[in-house]
Parts: sequence; structure tokens; C-alpha cells
Amino acid sequence: MPHREVYWNIEGHLLIYLFLVIALIFFFYGYYRLYKYWRIGQPRDLSGHAWERIKSVLVNAFGHARVLRETYPGIMHFAIFWGFLVMVVGTIIVMLEADLGFKLIYGNFYLYFMSLGLDMAGLAAIIGIVMAIIRRYVLRPGRLDNKPDDAWSLILILVILITGFVLEGLRIAATRQPWDVWSPVGWLIAGWLGPAAPWQETLHRVLWWAHMALALGFIAYIPFSKLSHIFLSPLNQYYRSLEPKGALIKLDLENEEAESFGVAAVEQFTWKDLFDAEACTRCGRCRDNCPAHLSQKALCPKKLIQDIKGELEIKAPVLLSATAVGVEGQAAEAAASSEAVQSIASRVLIGEAVSEEEIWTCTTCRSCMEQCPVFVEQVPKLVEMRRYLVLTESRFPAEAQTAFRNMENNGNPWGVGWANRADWATELGVKVAAEDSDMEILYWPGCAGAFDDRNRRVATAMVKLLQAAGVNFGILGTEEKCCGDSARRLGNEYLFQMLVEENVETMKGYNVKKIVTQCPHCYNTLKNEYPQFGGDFEVVHHTQYLLELVSSGRLKVQKPLGKRITYHDSCYLGRYNDIYREPRQLLQAAGGTQVLEMERHHNRSFCCGAGGGRMWLEEREGQRINIMRTEQALATNPEVVCTACPFCLTMLGDGLKDKGLEEQVAAMDIAEILAGAV
Repeated sequence: MPHREVYWNIEGHLLIYLFLVIALIFFFYGYYRLYKYWRIGQPRDLSGHAWERIKSVLVNAFGHARVLRETYPGIMHFAIFWGFLVMVVGTIIVMLEADLGFKLIYGNFYLYFMSLGLDMAGLAAIIGIVMAIIRRYVLRPGRLDNKPDDAWSLILILVILITGFVLEGLRIAATRQPWDVWSPVGWLIAGWLGPAAPWQETLHRVLWWAHMALALGFIAYIPFSKLSHIFLSPLNQYYRSLEPKGALIKLDLENEEAESFGVAAVEQFTWKDLFDAEACTRCGRCRDNCPAHLSQKALCPKKLIQDIKGELEIKAPVLLSATAVGVEGQAAEAAASSEAVQSIASRVLIGEAVSEEEIWTCTTCRSCMEQCPVFVEQVPKLVEMRRYLVLTESRFPAEAQTAFRNMENNGNPWGVGWANRADWATELGVKVAAEDSDMEILYWPGCAGAFDDRNRRVATAMVKLLQAAGVNFGILGTEEKCCGDSARRLGNEYLFQMLVEENVETMKGYNVKKIVTQCPHCYNTLKNEYPQFGGDFEVVHHTQYLLELVSSGRLKVQKPLGKRITYHDSCYLGRYNDIYREPRQLLQAAGGTQVLEMERHHNRSFCCGAGGGRMWLEEREGQRINIMRTEQALATNPEVVCTACPFCLTMLGDGLKDKGLEEQVAAMDIAEILAGAV
């Protein structure tokens, strides 16, 4: 019967277990050291939803769902991961047979898994490693930065795999069994080695111990190297936030014990933020999808996370030493009180590891988070640092001050008097809640629909569509305030909460149940963040609601636009809320033609540049993001550039004007296209 003699030609193999214990001591110490680093962060409860978290690990760690979005690196990493994992399983089976008396390595299982399966797994891992070496040191994509650790990790794994195959070839060459062909790689090597000879056994013994030394050294090396992500990445995927993607953490502004708000120093981040920094694999996908970085601005999300990690590794040992006073005695106290140590302990993140320019250039588009294979959360960290600058230091761009003042005094960032909010609807016969609150839906035009001349036309189109469909709707009129999105993303949590509380109180007073809004920023804030303040309403984006009206026959398309249309996915509609299908179905019905897709679309869509409060800030460095996106749209040769967001409409319209093409190519909201078709 096909079988294999475990520990053939090896004496004293039990010594391996002594060395394994030593390797595991280094292994667990290394991860314990990292664990202590993370624990200097603030608490955050990420317990619960165990099955959903397990599914996330199965899909993203074992299934490589996000990694495989890019073909070459996806196949490369998939081959390394699964090849090495299967080899580890095979090694465990060998230990079970050799030392615990299990009878596993014989018959068909030996042929199919322990011979053919392990050979194919090892070969796949070698191919993956070679692909990684070629990519990193020959193709050299700009997003990869090379450190000695990268080379050592690849070489170490490659040598372990190759020596394993050579050992198999030496064993086959010396023992010659009829089933050896089921180990094709070892069988080929055995053929090259020639007939059985004493030197083969000698070489086998020497190489076996060298192979085991490398394997055990690999185990000890893992937590001190880039390879730590082997375990940290699945854990980070498990502990990822399951809150709505568009919801930021609520600040307790009533906390009288808080000395500051937001994050200025690395230890003020939550433990999960610090875990993110260690779990980051430096793959650079965030960098390649960040509009700020791609437009030559200060921010690079990969660098941001690595800078936070660097700060953590400088500061954590000192803070941990300082907390040991009284436990480890006078030596620790003396160390903690030294001038050099105090200097490190008092370090702040902002202005040292992370510049203010980096913090303010983020558009919060979430592209970095969407593409990250291990679910690192870059955007919330930047917002927390903005919160510190705004709420604690009162230090922020002058244009932000104007927007804050306008929202506080007039309930909108444009600064138009609050009493004029309903002027756009005066001649349209729109019901106002203060006069008649009996309505099926509350239409929320947002500040753009109420005050921006271009977006008022969108609000008007929406009203005509709702009226044509016979929808019983109304508006809050002058009682509507800014939803607070820009205030919150710019770090002014105090102003945001003030606006939210006023809006929630007003809507509850009119017993509002369902809200339809044309602004993805309003949609995201009302749907995902208002529940933090008791605002539990059904919130629908206008693309969803209009498609429902068309599908049900309440709106009938009579004269499709019939022009070439390209559609721009708004960040807050797409990446934040996964609304991709409805706008395209609606456009196909109203436009009468297939939507032209830009190179970057759906979850890889490129930001217009206005998110994260950037609508109100000057863009002083690098290329203008809206111009870059306009050029991407024009590459499809459209007659209409369509979007479903007032900020995007403004930015793309400005981009067309900059190109002198506003007469040849129209920037339109989806509601305007539908209104012209019914």
C-alpha cells in the first residue's frame, strides 16, 4: 500500500520540539509586544456579530475577495497564501502521524493529498514567490517601497520551499517506490540526482536539519517582520467596523472629564486604529486610488498609516515604561523621568509625524478604504485629527471658518439668509410642513437645492416629477437646516450635533417617516448618522425613488434623451452606500442608450474633489481634482456628463467650463434627464 516513512533517515528528531518551543517563545513574545502597543490606545467595543465577522474573514482572508480585484498581485498572493497554508496542514499531519499515533499517511489520502496535493501546493507557492520577486524588483510599480525586510521575507520562504522539494527528491532517489510519481516535483528532482548513492543520505540529513532551522527561524521571525500580517490581516478583517460605512463615531461633547476632543497624539487613537497601523501590508492600493495623492497633494494614505505606525513604535515603549512605575521599581521611574523619555512621551502626532496639509487635503472619498485588502480605516483617523484641530486648537483653514459661520448663522454653508430657503419652491405649489404636515414623503432638497442656482434646477425637476407621479409630498421650507455633513467631515462635531438636534426635533414634530433627498451627502448623513441622535427615518435617494416610480408605472418615459451619456458615481452614493444599479437603470430608461462607463467607475470611481468639506476650501496645490475627473469623463466622448450629486454636478460643470466645452457637453443631474423624458 502506498505510504511514506516519517522521519526517514533522521535520528534525534525529537530535538525539533525543543527548538520549536524556543521558536514559539519568540513568536508569542513578538505578538505580545505588539498587543501591548495596541493597548495604549483608547477602548472601542467591536464585540458581537461573530458570524458576520467570521464570514468576512472567510471571504476576504481565505477567499481573497479584495486581493483578487487586481489580477497579477491577486493571483500572486493567492498562490503564496494557499500554497503555504496547504503545506502547513501537511506538516501538521506528519506530526500527528509521527508523535501521536494517528495513521494517516497511507493509501489514497497519501497519494492524492500528501503527495500530489502538497507538491502542487508547494509549486504554487514557489510560483507566487517568483511572481512577487519579479513584481517588486523588476516591474517595480511606484506604489511599492522596498525595505530589506521585504527581500528577506521572500527569500526565506523561497529557500524553505525549495529545500523541502530537494529533501523530497533525495528521499525518493534513495528509496525508490512505485508510487513516487505521485510526487511529481520530488520525482523529477530524484531523476536529476541519479541512482541511489550514500552521499544522498548524508546530504539529506544535513539539509533536513538546515530546512528545519529555516522553518523554525521563520516562525520566530514572523511577528518582528512584514510577515506579521499573516495573522494580523485576518484579525483586522474580523474586527473591522460593522457600523454603516458612512457613519463616523459620535463624540460625547458633554464629557466634563475630557481634556481635549479628537486626536493629537498616537495614544489618543482607539486600539483598533493602532491595530490598523500594524496590520497594514504596505501594498499601496490606497495610494493608487487616492485622488489627493494622484493630484500631487500632500496626502498619501499609505504613508499616513505607516507614519502612525512609526510614531506608535517610537512612543509605545516609553509610555509602557512610564506606566510601569511602582511595578518595576526605581529603574523604571528613573527612565520615565529622564528628559529624553519625557520628550518622546509628550510627542504629538500632528505637525511631527503627520502634517496639517495631509489632514486637510483628504476628500473623505473612501477610495482608500474600499480598496484596502485588510480593511484599514484611513478616513476616520483623518477626521479625528481634524476634530482635534477644530474643537481643541481652533486651527483650520480660513475658508472653513466662513462655512462654519454660515451654517451656524443661516443653516447653510452658502451663507444665504435662512428666510430665503423656500424661495425656489414658491411658484411650484409645493406643500410646506408648517402649513400642512400630511404627506407621504418629505422631500429634502438640501442646501444646494435651495440656494445654489444650478442645483435649484435639479430641485425643480424633482418637484415636477413627484407632481407628475401624484406623490403626496412636502418640504420643511425655512425650518430645514443643513444636514451637517460638511461640518462633521471638517471636524466641527459641535456644530454638526447642533444642526442634527434641530433637524431631528423639527422632523419628529411633523411625524416624518420617509425622506427623499437628491444629495448623497444628505442621504448618507440622514440615513447613517442621524440614528445616533434618535433620528430614525426611512431615507431614500432620489435615484432609488425615481426608479421605483418608473418601474411601477407612475412615471412613463415618453421621449428618451437619446444622447451619449457617461455617468459619474458619487463617492457618498456609491462607495459609502453601494448605490450603483439604480442610477444606471434609470439612465438607460430615461436616456434611451447604454451608459458610457469611464475607466474609473463603480467602486473605483474617481472623486470630484468636493467631499469631506473640500467644497468650501481652496485647492492650492497640485492638479485640480475636478479637472482630472472631467478629463476622464471626456475620454468617453459623451454629449452629457450625468451625476446624481449636487456637489459633483457643480465640480463637473466647472470642469467643463475650464475646458471651454460647456456648450458642447452638458453636465446634468439624473432627475433633469428623466424630467425631460416623461
